[in-house]
Amino acid sequence: MRGISIDADVAVVGAGILGLATAWTVLQRRPDAAVVVVEKEPAIGVHQTGHNSGVLHAGIYYAPGSLKARLCRAGKEQIERYARDRGIPYDANGKLVIAADDDEVPGLERLAERAARNGVPGLRWLDANELTTVEPAARGVAALHSPSTGVIDFRAVCDALAGDVRAAGGTVRTGWPVDRLSGNGPVVLAGPAGAITARSVIACAGLQSDRLAGTRDVRIVPFRGSWYRLRGPVADRIRGSIYPVPDPRYPFLGVHLTRRIDGEVWAGPNAFLAFARERYRRWAVAPRDAVDVARFGGFWRFAARNLAAARREFVHDVSRHAYARAVARYLPGVRAADLERGPMGVRAQAMTSDGSMVDDFRIARRGAVVHVLNAPSPAATSSRARSRASASPRSTRSASGSWRCTGTASGTSSRASCPDRACRSGSPPISFPQRRPRAEPNRRRATIDRRKTRVAPRRRTRTAAR
Repeated sequence: MRGISIDADVAVVGAGILGLATAWTVLQRRPDAAVVVVEKEPAIGVHQTGHNSGVLHAGIYYAPGSLKARLCRAGKEQIERYARDRGIPYDANGKLVIAADDDEVPGLERLAERAARNGVPGLRWLDANELTTVEPAARGVAALHSPSTGVIDFRAVCDALAGDVRAAGGTVRTGWPVDRLSGNGPVVLAGPAGAITARSVIACAGLQSDRLAGTRDVRIVPFRGSWYRLRGPVADRIRGSIYPVPDPRYPFLGVHLTRRIDGEVWAGPNAFLAFARERYRRWAVAPRDAVDVARFGGFWRFAARNLAAARREFVHDVSRHAYARAVARYLPGVRAADLERGPMGVRAQAMTSDGSMVDDFRIARRGAVVHVLNAPSPAATSSRARSRASASPRSTRSASGSWRCTGTASGTSSRASCPDRACRSGSPPISFPQRRPRAEPNRRRATIDRRKTRVAPRRRTRTAAR
């Protein structure tokens, strides 16, 4: 590196919650390191960090053994500890997942088993009468209660992390977009504001992650999420979060409600294709973003398989009456007049060329650059735990410099235990390899505490005929 001027030991691209948590983790491990965070927007936490419900997830929904499941549990504890240390308000106001009718009970049972295997604390199975003691306005035939689920202001966490980075000697530069990265070490970050040379780079670019990484077979497909604010007497009776049982026919969660840390009750978000990655108006169009989606074959394959889901999400997006009817399935008394248009967000969803959504977190490395390539929910909850993975991944790069999954990112220490099948098998590296789900072992049904006794949720004999 003789003759090259190094501006930073580590440069982090993106000042969302993950980028700032990563920078602070680096500084905790290496207090003498020169760390710089660059953010293209004039403020921090502008996009996905600042456009969400603020839910601190407990890990109910995620596949056992996945990065989401492991990092969500650890990250939630770390965020809560950090919030206590920094005086940031958070509220463990709980989550109720409700089966609105008998047909949804088997799905709730499967969810209960998954949550128990994930080690979600304090889970309780509630019958129709018991669920009303948790959420008096709600109705259903059964529910799963997670008392440890909470809410927080992730923008406030971002502000605190930025202050900690600066106090530890790091630099946070806003209004500093990065157009390209060049070199395998040192790396030059170039953009309209100039250039920075760093020994290593960690890119937490969110909605722009595929463009900065230059991936070919996986792209970011943006999905717009819109919220309604719930008003009126029903809203006053909601205590925490109320979620539906996920419908396995659809890729998205469905209608749900959250009492936020500021006291407002939000219903949503839905999920519909966005024609602009970083614009927060209904039907906003950014020509480059729209063309990228239209030219990506993976999106059309995904769309062809999910026409019913797209229709449902579109109807909920344009019709308050339809949305109110969906909410009223487990929250009787909600009318369209109780819903008013709220804010919007855009979800950065990685999708493969065969039309599959990349469900789990994914981190890849090439040379001295680490890219966070997929960061879906519970990304904010998991940010502290994920920052540790991003800050010190092991390279599995081949001599040709092709992309590979990193074992450390998944909490493992060798290729043999890496969750990426191509990486485990030692097959030739490919661009952004697809993660294939592993078959789960046939285990005895996990138990859920129904108040005083530990019994498995009752199987209904009629489900065998389905």
